[in-house]
Amino acid sequence: MARPPANQPTDGELEILRVLWSTGATSLSDVCEQLRQQREVATTTVATMLRVMLDKRLVKRTGQGRGATWAAAITQKKTARGMVRKLVEGVFDGSADRLATHLVEGGQLSDAQLKELRTLIDQKRKK
Repeated sequence: MARPPANQPTDGELEILRVLWSTGATSLSDVCEQLRQQREVATTTVATMLRVMLDKRLVKRTGQGRGATWAAAITQKKTARGMVRKLVEGVFDGSADRLATHLVEGGQLSDAQLKELRTLIDQKRKK
């Protein structure tokens, strides 16, 4: 499988970003503790991933050594926008309406979600 572009996180990086989005700035040990609630991870692996993410400007670090804290440098919304754009381009040939049709017809949306989607569409049309 091809690696995501440098500005898009890998699956493992996305796991770390989810921790940072939910907790805010935190230590390496706290990131590892949160990740271990899902699966076993080595602290050295997470530290390496954070350094790579720092180079990719996905995270930022304050301080050095064991006292360092890590925080997301990109928002969840911006990340989601980029990942959805990649999905639309790669799977739906650039057609966002085909993605929306797939979600609606696939039965993956609850009645409440469909109502919210309808409200968003109506608001967008009024603009």
